Amino acid sequence: MACSDSEVDLGTIPLIALNMSLRKKLGLYLNPRNTVAPDWMALAEAVGFTYLEIKNYEVSKSPTQSVLENWQARSADATVGKLLSVLTELDRKDIVEDLRPLIDEDVSKYRMSLKKKAEPPLQVDEVDSCFPRTPERLGITLDDDPDGAPELFDAFICYCQSDFDFVHEMIRELEQTEYKLKLCVFDRDVLPGSCVWTITSELIERRCKRMVVVISDEYLNSDACDFQTKFALSLSPGARNKRLIPVKYKPMTKPFPSILRFLTLCDYTRPCTQSWFWGRLAKALSLP
Repeated sequence: MACSDSEVDLGTIPLIALNMSLRKKLGLYLNPRNTVAPDWMALAEAVGFTYLEIKNYEVSKSPTQSVLENWQARSADATVGKLLSVLTELDRKDIVEDLRPLIDEDVSKYRMSLKKKAEPPLQVDEVDSCFPRTPERLGITLDDDPDGAPELFDAFICYCQSDFDFVHEMIRELEQTEYKLKLCVFDRDVLPGSCVWTITSELIERRCKRMVVVISDEYLNSDACDFQTKFALSLSPGARNKRLIPVKYKPMTKPFPSILRFLTLCDYTRPCTQSWFWGRLAKALSLP
C-alpha cells in the first residue's frame, strides 16, 4: 500500500510514525464495543495478540492505543501499511477513508525527520582549542577508559529514586555474592556532564546485555523509566533476546504496566517463592 502523492511503500514505514493525536482518533473509532463493526478487539486479534492479552487490555483507558503501543514494541511487522491492510480486511474502510489524509501527513513528517537526520552536519570553522576532547559516548562511566575498550555490564537497572533501597539490596545480592554480576546503576556508575538520553541509550543498547526494570507505583510516574523501558523493548521486539526482565518487589495499587504484561515477571512479593528470587534473576542475567 503506497501514498498516492509520493508512492511511498507504507509497508516500510514503522508504526511509530503515527503521532499521538492520530492514535487518539483511532481510539475514538475502535474503543467503543461494537456489535456491528469490528472494534479494537478484532484489531488486536488480527495482529497476533492472545485472548489473555486482549482481556488485560480491557482495563486500559484507551485499549486501541495500548494495542498499537505493544504491537510496535514486539513486532517488526508493525507498520503503517500493515495497519491499513488489517483495517481494510476487517471491513473498517470508514476509518481508512476518514483518517488517510492525516496518516499521509504523519508519514510525510516522519520521512522528513529521517531525511534531516541523514543530512551531513553543517561544517564550521573550528574555534575551540581545548584538545583532546572526550567523545560523548566514551568516558561516561567510572571505569571507562576513553583510550581503550568501553566498560561493559551484565545489566542496566531501570528504577526510580523512591525504590533505591531495593536497588541497594540488588547490588548486595547480585554483585557482592557468588553471582559476581556487574550492574549498571545510573546514580553510582555514570559520570555527570553528559546528555541523559544519549548516555542512557548508549548504555542500554551497547554496554549492557540486559535491563532489569524495577516495577512500582512510582515507576509508572517516571518519564525516565518510561523512556528506558520503551527503548529497551524496541531493541528486542517480542522479547526474542530476553533483553528486558521486569521485577516487582512490593505490592502495587495501580495496574501493572500493559507494555510489560507479555513478559515473564520476577516477583519478590510472593513469600512462597522469595527464597528462589535472587537465584532466578541471577541466572537470567548470566545467560549469553
